[in-house]
Amino acid sequence: MLTFDHIAISATTLGEGVESVQSALGLPLAGGGQHALMATHNRLLGLGDIYLEVIAPDPSLPAPSHPRWFDLDAFTGPPRLTNWVAACDDLAAEIAASPAGIGTPTALERADFRWDMAIPANGKLPYDGAFPALIHWQGGLHPTHRLPESNARLIRLEITHPDAATLTDMLSPRLSDPRILFTTGPVTAMQATFTTPHGTRSFP
Repeated sequence: MLTFDHIAISATTLGEGVESVQSALGLPLAGGGQHALMATHNRLLGLGDIYLEVIAPDPSLPAPSHPRWFDLDAFTGPPRLTNWVAACDDLAAEIAASPAGIGTPTALERADFRWDMAIPANGKLPYDGAFPALIHWQGGLHPTHRLPESNARLIRLEITHPDAATLTDMLSPRLSDPRILFTTGPVTAMQATFTTPHGTRSFP
């Protein structure tokens, strides 16, 4: 079984991504750090049981010999919501139940966080990124445990895809979360809607 873990906002630079999210939501981001294996870095926003991640290539790290996750090597344009992540207890079993190309288990760490994640060889998640990345946290420590209270919560993650019906059929037996909504549309897109101390806000 899967549980909703976090949403990922991609950016060409971390500074641009942070500024865009903070401007849209009116809230400061916190935490984060480097991912040496992927040559990326991030900043985070706690949303109760889940969190928001802004992620971008880290120019201070050597470029990896493999594609970066979330297809960041091909990312262009303004910061936008590109991916979402689901957690599980049995990563191997969830990979086996997922579409081809979901990735192979990879051990990762940042500071004292430890996790295994299914990372696609080409950096591209199935269904143009509309299918979630799969993660297994080790040791019980999760980023939400360290993030300050933002008083913001995700109301809805709307994922638009031409084959939304298939995504719903694949995921509904494995993940039950009323915040996640699949809708049919001509191109893949995501939008997140939040409650914040400043009212309802959204991010494309």
